[in-house]
Amino acid sequence: MSAPKNPPPKRADFRAFESIQTRWHDNDVYQHVNNVTYYAFFDTAVNKILVDRGVLKIADSPIVGLVVETQCKYFSPIAFPDLVHVGVCTRHIGSSSVRYEIGIFRNEDQLASAVGHFVHVYVDRRSQRPAPIPEPIRQVLTDLYRADSW
Repeated sequence: MSAPKNPPPKRADFRAFESIQTRWHDNDVYQHVNNVTYYAFFDTAVNKILVDRGVLKIADSPIVGLVVETQCKYFSPIAFPDLVHVGVCTRHIGSSSVRYEIGIFRNEDQLASAVGHFVHVYVDRRSQRPAPIPEPIRQVLTDLYRADSW
């Protein structure tokens, strides 16, 4: 396996951060955080930002974002008891979808240990059909927007 050609992004490349404490059971037999856990970091950070900014009510928001695409590239390992800082920005905001770019930073490291993305498609909770992004959510997504790439 060859290393990614582009260097990892820096903390300054992201608009918002959430901190997540690794847990003992996050480590795999190779003594680092298992790859599947990074996707949980992504989901946790994005949804926490939306909840904290008052635009996602988990139990009863009529329009919700469903993850339809995700990817992660790994640069350096993380292991328990590291503290993970998850950087988030948006890169594309459509009528019913948004692409989040996410950086995973170990402790106080300035370069990401991993970087990835996921796409939310907003749907009506009842019908599960695509719906326009509600204006309050769109404003939060716009505040997180970053056009330039790293």
